[in-house]
Amino acid sequence: MTGLRLTAEAYRIPTDGPEGDGTLAWTATTLVLVRAEADGRTGIGWTYGPAAAAAVVPDLLAPVVGDLDPDDVPAVWTAMQRQVRNAGRPGIAGLALSAADCALWDLKARRHDLPLARLLGTARRHVPVYGSGGFTTYDDERQHRQLAGWVHEQGIPRVKIKIGESCGTEVTRDLARMAAARRTIGDDAELYVDANGAYQRKQAIRVAHAAAELNVRWYEEPVSSDDLDGLGLVRDRVLPDVAAGEYGFDLVYFHRMAPHVDCLQIDVTRCGGISEFLRIAAVADATGLQVSGHCAPHQHLPVAAATPNLRHLEWFHDHVRIESMLFDGVQPATGGAVPVPMDRPGTGVEFRADRAQRYRVA
Repeated sequence: MTGLRLTAEAYRIPTDGPEGDGTLAWTATTLVLVRAEADGRTGIGWTYGPAAAAAVVPDLLAPVVGDLDPDDVPAVWTAMQRQVRNAGRPGIAGLALSAADCALWDLKARRHDLPLARLLGTARRHVPVYGSGGFTTYDDERQHRQLAGWVHEQGIPRVKIKIGESCGTEVTRDLARMAAARRTIGDDAELYVDANGAYQRKQAIRVAHAAAELNVRWYEEPVSSDDLDGLGLVRDRVLPDVAAGEYGFDLVYFHRMAPHVDCLQIDVTRCGGISEFLRIAAVADATGLQVSGHCAPHQHLPVAAATPNLRHLEWFHDHVRIESMLFDGVQPATGGAVPVPMDRPGTGVEFRADRAQRYRVA
C-alpha cells in the first residue's frame, strides 16, 4: 500500500444571472474539489465555499493522513478533525474536512470497484428531490419559467422559492411572489419557501398566516438558524414544516437544533462529510425527525440513498448547473426523483478538469 495523498483545487463559476435570497446576493459560485489518492486510484469530493478552503487541505489535512490506511475512513476522519481544532471546525476548515471525507469514501469505493451507494448500503435506489431557486433577484417571468420547467416539464412535484427579500423589508413582494409561484405550479405541487433567516419572530408568523391560502408546506429558516428558541416558537404557531440546519458544521449543532424544528437540513459538504452526515441522521432519527440534504445534489446522492429517514434532497439550480457543466455522469431529476448510480464505481461521476480549467482560481 502506498501513502494516502490529499490535494485540492478551487474553481469560481459565474452564475447564469444575478442570484439572491433574503440576506445575501452573489454573481459567482466557488467549487472546491479535493482529490484523495492511494494505490493508483483517485477519489473526489467537493464543497461550495471560499477558495481559501482549498489551502486547508495541503496545509493541515494532508500532513496527518499520509501514513493511514485509506480504507480506514473513520481513523482518517478523526485525524483530520483533530488537526483543524485550532483553525476552527465551523467555517472554512469544516468545508475542507467535509470535501476530504467525501473524497475518501469515493476512493474507498473505487479501490474496491464498488458503487459508493453499494458500499454504504441503500435504503432507496431513487432519491426524491425538490426544485430550488426562485431567487429574489428574479423577475416574475424568470421565476415562472423556472418553476414551470420543474413542475410541468420535468415532473418535479415540489419546488422552493426564496423570500425575506432585503432582510425582511419587502414582505408585500414576498407574498406576491409566493402567490405567483402557486399560480405557476398549480394546486397539486408542493410549494416551499426559504427566508434565509431574514424575518423577526412575530414577523415570520404573520407572513405564514398571510400566506395561509397558498398551502405552503415547507418554511425554511423563517428566523436566524442561530435563534433556536425563535425557530421553535415559529414552528409551534404555523402550519408549514419549519426546517433549518444548512449551516451546521458538526454533530453537536444538530443535536441542539433538533428539538426546535420539524426537519433537519444537513449539508454533506459542510457538516463533516459522509461520515458525519450518517451520524447526524441517526441523531435526528432518535428524536423522530427526518432529514433533508442541502444543495450539492450529486455529492449527496450516495449518502442520501443510504439514509432511511431522508425526506428529500435539494435540487438547487446553481449547483445542478455547475455539476452538469463540470462532471460526467450526472443524473436527471425527471419525475421528482434522481436515480442513484449503481453501475459505476464510487459516486458515479467524473470531474472534467478540461472543462473546469478556465474557471480555476486556486
